[in-house]
Amino acid sequence: MSIEDAATSSSHGRRVVVTGFGVISSVGTGRAEFLSALRAGRCGVSPISRLDTTGFPHAMAYEVHDFEPANHLQQVKPEDCGRVSAQGAAAARMAVDDAGLDLDDLRAERGLIAIGTSAGESIDVDELAAAEIAGGLGGLPETLVRRIMPGRLSVTVAAELGLSNVEAVTIPTVCAAGNYAVGYGLDAIRLGEADVALCGGADAVSRVAFAGFYRLRAWAPEQVRPFDKDREGFMFGDGAAVLVLESLDHARRRGATVLAEVAGLHLNCDAEHPTKPSAKRIAQCLDGALRDASTEPANVDLVVAHGSGTKINDPTEVSAIRQVFGEEPPPVTAVKAMIGHTAGAAGAHACIAAILGILHDFIPPTINFETPDPDCLIDCVPNVARPARLNTVVVNSLGVGGQNASVVLRRLEDA
Repeated sequence: MSIEDAATSSSHGRRVVVTGFGVISSVGTGRAEFLSALRAGRCGVSPISRLDTTGFPHAMAYEVHDFEPANHLQQVKPEDCGRVSAQGAAAARMAVDDAGLDLDDLRAERGLIAIGTSAGESIDVDELAAAEIAGGLGGLPETLVRRIMPGRLSVTVAAELGLSNVEAVTIPTVCAAGNYAVGYGLDAIRLGEADVALCGGADAVSRVAFAGFYRLRAWAPEQVRPFDKDREGFMFGDGAAVLVLESLDHARRRGATVLAEVAGLHLNCDAEHPTKPSAKRIAQCLDGALRDASTEPANVDLVVAHGSGTKINDPTEVSAIRQVFGEEPPPVTAVKAMIGHTAGAAGAHACIAAILGILHDFIPPTINFETPDPDCLIDCVPNVARPARLNTVVVNSLGVGGQNASVVLRRLEDA
């Protein structure tokens, strides 16, 4: 089936497109800064400043240093929400502005908010733990207690935008949650349950995550180095990413600029091991997304990999990619080398990177790459962005516990 035939097929319901996005990351906030960073292969790693890392022999992460909630939020008071919710709400407002959506119109339509996360307001949880140690349960700050429920992430987005009429759901499928959120919006619009969906994720560097993964020996000492023979692990990164999804008809009626089509999705679960992924299940997820998009593997121009930089994850994912695409797969890139592992936002960040590559004809590089690994036989676009016309891109996410999510994004020629 050709792209044109697939695009006009009614078997999946309505066609779904991306018309805007908002992004906060360690390498830049907003479309222009994030695009510039991807093109330049900028690395957002820095010494951890938010936590006391005394006693740890290394303590680097991908923190966002220039985000001030008061500079972005218009309706929600910064003190009423944690950092993660503030980032998610700010990214959603950016996305609405980027898409040119009129909020009064949106309030009158069928809308959806889906925000993925791994740990929710983990910084507030850190502070509550410290307060309990210092003064017992009676000393817990009420403000923090009210803020820590993960469901508040999507509700904060709704409150910031005044969208009391929409479904607002928080999706906790850890590192795959951003792609899960995009998929939730895709299904709702395809089925006619929503006309517009704000989908993405938000998370932050926290003590509980840093200490936990350090103890698991998964935290890299200096930087994330996906697919490199000498990679030593991953690091979490602050950030949020939210995409505006619409039915194509809805976008055309309001004269919106279409950035890309969300052409396919597949989700599955390894159900085997909490941290060791299954190449077979990842391959099945990739294959399912391509079938959902009516796209042959030979037509894929780029895979934006999960690419976490761990010893086990990277070769397992490469094995899955080669199972689906053969001995000469398309180029594969991993943006976590630039922005860190943004956990529940990682899939959404990767989708935005893919869309910018489609719009501006380039492949973001896998930076920090020095030594090829014979167990990762792919073209990972090392260190320098590459000019390329991208028509179809697959974005892959792997969540701790075996949650897999693959999204197919496509250039829309007839928009």
